[in-house]
Amino acid sequence: MTWLCTLHIRLCDRIGAAGLMAGLAAIVLAAVYTSQYGFGLEPCELCLAQRWPWWIALGLGVLGTLFRHQPVLAGRLPFVLALVFLAGAGIAGFHVGVEQGWWEGPTACSQLGSDAAMSLDQLRDMVMSRVRTVPCDQPAAVFLGLSMAGWNVLISLAAAIYAFCIGLKEVRG
Repeated sequence: MTWLCTLHIRLCDRIGAAGLMAGLAAIVLAAVYTSQYGFGLEPCELCLAQRWPWWIALGLGVLGTLFRHQPVLAGRLPFVLALVFLAGAGIAGFHVGVEQGWWEGPTACSQLGSDAAMSLDQLRDMVMSRVRTVPCDQPAAVFLGLSMAGWNVLISLAAAIYAFCIGLKEVRG
């Protein structure tokens, strides 16, 4: 465990905490794009929505790394990143609820939408269209008992806590 603390201190000295958070965002995005294009796991609408906070965190982290010697930015950016990660955890948590059947997802996530009285022409158009609707209530992959959305909740919450703690450290000096 000591080696991990030493590595963390060295990385923070070189690229700053914002750089570490940008690195985490890059790793998460690389994992989801690898699962999509490398392993053929098609994302649903909620999966795609979960990527936005990671892209925002990546951009903010890169900016924070470039301007890490600006005291105003260094003091406030971790709190902004914490909010971005919390938003990501919220989207992922909603997705987990849809997967578990706790509530319904958006109509874009269902094969037939919410209108059960679909006309024959609408059904034919849907079948003939090249756009494939991936249902949000069926996990594409489960690892150690958690779906990808479940893992996103945990990683996003851990990142939010980390960013908040870094922000408190920056504020306190």
